[in-house]
Amino acid sequence: METSPKNPNLRLSSYDFHLPESLVAQRPADPRDSSRLLVYRISKDEVIHSHFYDLHHHLPEGCPLILNNSKVFPCRLVGKKETGGEAEIFFLSPRPEKQTGWAQALIKCSGKKKIGDRYIVDQTVLELAKVEEGVFWLKGPDEEIDRLIKRSGTTPIPPYIRKGRGDERDEGDYQTLYGKVEGSVAAPTAGLHFTPKVFDNLASRHITPHFLTLHVGLGTFAPIKTENIEEHSMHQERFFIPKATRSLIDKKWGKLYCVGTTCLRVLESLGGKNPLPLGDARGEAGETDLFIHPEKKISSIEGLITNFHLPKSSLFILICALIGRKKALELYETAKASGYRFFSYGDAMLVLR
Repeated sequence: METSPKNPNLRLSSYDFHLPESLVAQRPADPRDSSRLLVYRISKDEVIHSHFYDLHHHLPEGCPLILNNSKVFPCRLVGKKETGGEAEIFFLSPRPEKQTGWAQALIKCSGKKKIGDRYIVDQTVLELAKVEEGVFWLKGPDEEIDRLIKRSGTTPIPPYIRKGRGDERDEGDYQTLYGKVEGSVAAPTAGLHFTPKVFDNLASRHITPHFLTLHVGLGTFAPIKTENIEEHSMHQERFFIPKATRSLIDKKWGKLYCVGTTCLRVLESLGGKNPLPLGDARGEAGETDLFIHPEKKISSIEGLITNFHLPKSSLFILICALIGRKKALELYETAKASGYRFFSYGDAMLVLR
């Protein structure tokens, strides 16, 4: 039997809260930058209610702003088992592994899954080749899986948005304005609020965006299943940092402002270290499985833009690491009472130290 840690910061149940379904956003604000913005300044314990189009008023002039330019690929495919039942397949990468030609995926269907099971999607047969820790490796005809994804894949919106059934609007809504590098299975949602107007306003205060790429995968959205959160293992997620962005990070370490928890995980994974071992003339590449919780110190940033996250998720726990668990729960209650909209298509929060 699993024992519950004495330290409440390490207990998963300490990060639970109730959220009425009416506050779960089903569509983004229109226009995007009209979403609400809860500003919390830690040093003054001050809360300000604002809107995202006024973001530039709350950031210091000339501050270094880091954003994740990963783009969601159409990873959700609907087909059927060879035996006839419906199957949903969520590929975790837009292309198969070079060495084997197999592709990692999540599979949602009735019954147990076993090696050799076959799934039919758009007349293409995919065979289950390997299973490891709830992730499935599928193999198909040579060079067909990536073409199948491009041909038949749809936008993978989360299950709490219209039960995960996306439509044509989501193809645009569930992408950031600046997403360029395809590879994520979920949007870096803090960036969904940005519009040309927001960037123009930031430029008027000499705030220039600097980009890195982290492809959102299982590490970001996989649920925590252990009551002792220190026993939770994050899946590896790939990232790339251009030379110019890395130079800025090294120069402004501790004074950075970032958009989204994905950016913060990359920054904290660097930890002010020497250059990463992988990369080329364009920049540096790496992987991170960093799980940030209140027993770990955050040292890279002065400010974070983020959305309101699911209870007991690694994302909410990261926010608790930044501002404290009790204060985070208190702020979420404030947001609920004030009618803020939650999760991927919801409103935003700006945390300043």
